[in-house]
Amino acid sequence: MPETMVQARGLVKTYRRKDGSTVEAVRNIDLDIYKGEIFSLLGPNGAGKSTTISMISGLIEPTAGDAQIARYSITKQPMEAKKLLGIVPQDIALYPTLSARQNLDFFGRMYGLGGAELHKRIDEVLDFIDLKERQKDRIDTFSGGMKRRVNIGVGLLHRPQLVYMDEPTVGIDPQNRRRILDTVFRLRDEQKMTVLYTTHLMEESQELSDRVGIIDHGKIIALGTVGELVQKVGEEDRLILKVGQQKIAAEVLERLKQVEQVTSALYDPPQQAAEGADEATDGVITVFAKRGRRALPDVIQIANDASIDVLSVEVREPDLEAVFLHLTGRALRD
Repeated sequence: MPETMVQARGLVKTYRRKDGSTVEAVRNIDLDIYKGEIFSLLGPNGAGKSTTISMISGLIEPTAGDAQIARYSITKQPMEAKKLLGIVPQDIALYPTLSARQNLDFFGRMYGLGGAELHKRIDEVLDFIDLKERQKDRIDTFSGGMKRRVNIGVGLLHRPQLVYMDEPTVGIDPQNRRRILDTVFRLRDEQKMTVLYTTHLMEESQELSDRVGIIDHGKIIALGTVGELVQKVGEEDRLILKVGQQKIAAEVLERLKQVEQVTSALYDPPQQAAEGADEATDGVITVFAKRGRRALPDVIQIANDASIDVLSVEVREPDLEAVFLHLTGRALRD
């Protein structure tokens, strides 16, 4: 049995609204994260993902239950537990007018490091994030990907046993994204750290994760390796039809379900552009079929008969996104 790094039992978080009613953001979560693994927690906005991680990190107090980091309770021994945790936040948390080395020095002192130990540790971290040649340059001269790497370096200074990385690839170019994903593997393989990773990009979770937990409506609804989770949807392909801003009638889905090889059909309606966003999202019909390409002509014919203007069609083999759709009936739109 693998050694456990994080153990959560019966975690509950309840908030009280202004009208006196309550909402249960997290509902009785049990979770084990093993030492030396990359564990991804997936869930849409409002699913309880951030609340769960905030309780595990000791940032908010559980209404009920407890979690331990390497057997230190977050409620009874919070300082000991937090010393084992390194946090890499989604937002860049650096001083832009200081150099990379000055930022690492400042945060290292916040961790209680100093003297020769701190100097050595900064050198090690700069080597690890491959920024030793730029260590004296100001942060505000760095690219977004380089800032992300310094952000990661700050979280590693005190040699944590558990590193929490929150959407570390948001807003960066593909080359730096690849570098950061490789860094995550190195944290596990070279530094022997446990990584708790959150992302809304299914392909990242699928590539990185030793195990994945899917959370929805405050509960863990699936937990296992990517292979184990994909088995939940069997050998079904997905036919993904983008339909723009059209409204799809329920009877269309019922007709799709009657096609040979098709096991289910779901409709994810379009969403209007949020304030400040460039454009709205397309509506999507997802058809699960044992042999997707064989079912495709009949699916297209039904769409044509219903006067649906299909913008694009894609056939995908079983993956983590299919698991999420299968379990929740909707796409993950964070």
